[in-house]
Amino acid sequence: MRYSKGHKEATRQRIIDTAAARFRGEGIAAVGVANLMGDIGLTQGGFYNHFESKDDLAREAVSQAWSNTYERLEKVLHDPERGGVEAVINSYLSARHRDAMAEGCVAAALSPEIARGADVVRAEFTLGVERMVSLLADALPKTLKPKQRRATAMALFSTLVGTLAMARAVVDADVSDDILAAGRKAALALIAAS
Repeated sequence: MRYSKGHKEATRQRIIDTAAARFRGEGIAAVGVANLMGDIGLTQGGFYNHFESKDDLAREAVSQAWSNTYERLEKVLHDPERGGVEAVINSYLSARHRDAMAEGCVAAALSPEIARGADVVRAEFTLGVERMVSLLADALPKTLKPKQRRATAMALFSTLVGTLAMARAVVDADVSDDILAAGRKAALALIAAS
């Protein structure tokens, strides 16, 4: 059976998109290749027509997840009516983001698992962190020296990720909301001090 031009690339992208969501929602280790491929109506054998290994797919899925997060936060940051770093903080530390783990930031969803993962996945994760820190640093006041902007952006992003991860981990909704509120306050204080 012959497929149309672009079919293989479109199928590969469907696998990556599905993996990016499933990995964030369930964890990389918890998602099997056979189950993942079944989600999109393909066989496990077809996986190896697109990827060398699960780590290869995880690297691609992490890259896709970072791109999704970057684009979303860049849009919030540059919104002409309500943009800015404060808007990014409020969007990132929102109940909506907390409750949408499979569509949310890969850092808050998978950092501990990636820390124990393959170097190729960790390297891709590192590129995403650097890209996010640069986005935030560029939005900070230009009166700060570049090293100060980078350090503040790194602290800010770490605060956002840690807060969101903690808010997702607790079982009590009120405690989770309190964690988000405290994180927003701490993040805003970092910006005010810069």
